Amino acid sequence: MTDTIAELTARFPRSGTVTWIGIRPERKSPLVSVSPVEITSNGLAGDHRNRPGKRAVTLIQAEHLPAIASLAGLEALDPALLRRNIVVSGINLIALRNGTFRIGSALLRGTGLCAPCSRMEQILGPGGYNAMRGHGGITAEVVEPGTVALGDALTSDNADARHKDDNFPG
Repeated sequence: MTDTIAELTARFPRSGTVTWIGIRPERKSPLVSVSPVEITSNGLAGDHRNRPGKRAVTLIQAEHLPAIASLAGLEALDPALLRRNIVVSGINLIALRNGTFRIGSALLRGTGLCAPCSRMEQILGPGGYNAMRGHGGITAEVVEPGTVALGDALTSDNADARHKDDNFPG
């Protein structure tokens, strides 16, 4: 029997792990590493952007950091430079877009791709914007508030899995 697309998109070989968490106390200020942090209905407590909506939380894959660094001509990359709230390893974040997932005790819904901002050109150097394209992670809205800490698991909520690729191959 062949698996359906819905079954395939609901299946993950393992959960992800939170490897870094950061908040921006003020607009354009450097991110500050924190753990644990409350995820309220508006996003991460203490983050200047703390308001509800489709971009309440931003996540990026740890596996993409070396790729971005390489493409930007850097030896290594501090996740705080990329201005995302949470870095996760071990799970394909793009596959969580348009579905719900639990991170720590919070429940989030992936809402879209998190495109780089023009500040990446200044932060990463010439070509930094393009180095990050396709590796920027995802945005999410808060379904249920909770707490997240370093080492917490990120698991897909298979009951809500559905296929909506919006013409994005993967």
